[in-house]
Amino acid sequence: MSGPRTAAPAVVTGGAGAIGSVLVRALLARGSEVRVLDNLSSGRRSHLAGLADDGRWRLVETDLRKDARPAEFAGAEEVWHLAANPDIRLGTADPRTDLEHGTLATFHVLEAARRADVKRVLFSSSSVVYGYPTVFPTPEEYGPLLPQSLYGASKLAGEALLSAYAHCYGIRAFIFRFANIIGPTMTHGVIYDFFEKVRRDPSRLEVLGDGRQSKSYLWVDDCVSAMLRADDAAHDLVNVFNLGTRDRVSVREIAERVVAATGGRARIEFTGGERGWAGDVPQQLLAIDRIEGLGWKPTWDSRAAVDKTIATFAASGPGAPG
Repeated sequence: MSGPRTAAPAVVTGGAGAIGSVLVRALLARGSEVRVLDNLSSGRRSHLAGLADDGRWRLVETDLRKDARPAEFAGAEEVWHLAANPDIRLGTADPRTDLEHGTLATFHVLEAARRADVKRVLFSSSSVVYGYPTVFPTPEEYGPLLPQSLYGASKLAGEALLSAYAHCYGIRAFIFRFANIIGPTMTHGVIYDFFEKVRRDPSRLEVLGDGRQSKSYLWVDDCVSAMLRADDAAHDLVNVFNLGTRDRVSVREIAERVVAATGGRARIEFTGGERGWAGDVPQQLLAIDRIEGLGWKPTWDSRAAVDKTIATFAASGPGAPG
């Protein structure tokens, strides 16, 4: 993790989530006061269990679609905006989901930051803003950006809002395009889904698509350390970084590892087709030269991160604090 930087207050939206809770702990470790905003729809209070009751952090339950709780932004030096709908398929089923939980919530957060004269806003975007790229590894300069899901469209809209607020109001913006972030407290994603399917029916594991979908996976602590490194070392008005690893793993391989970790009885069945679902991007590998140029490297490659997550889920169940 990055070293001490500032003791000024930080706001973390989605701070009770699987990534946000790791970030909250890292910010507290470097001396910041932390104000956590979360509606607890996918975040959990248990993810923040064990934090010292020393008055340096607090959790405020709020719905950013309607109210960003402007008072919580007063005096803050930076806002880490991680709150969002985490499930791409949910947004496809209900098209308003990502508009409200993504685009509108981001606007409300930026307005609260502007009114409070916050100096920096750091935003969790996604590799899905690239759509289905033709260049691998995909660099930050790739374009045009044509997302294939409503989730991706919302993330791209959030990036545009950050850029506009940076240029109009002088807020320094950081945009992090995540690969697949995994770890012990994840509550969605392919590994989580596979464990839940095997729990419900130990005899079979349904895999959406043909299993050849291949993507990179970044351990959650590595993701947070990369964001903190960029916060410390990047100084442009608008800073855009891919966060991922230099390798990738197929869905078939993950399914085989999950089956092995759960007793080896489940029969893997593929539904067929290149994509797992509408809006799925079957191939993803990000160029990470820019963040590595700041002195960061992932501790774990994709396979190691997948194996660590599977081992944790096998021992304690998916989504459990670890």
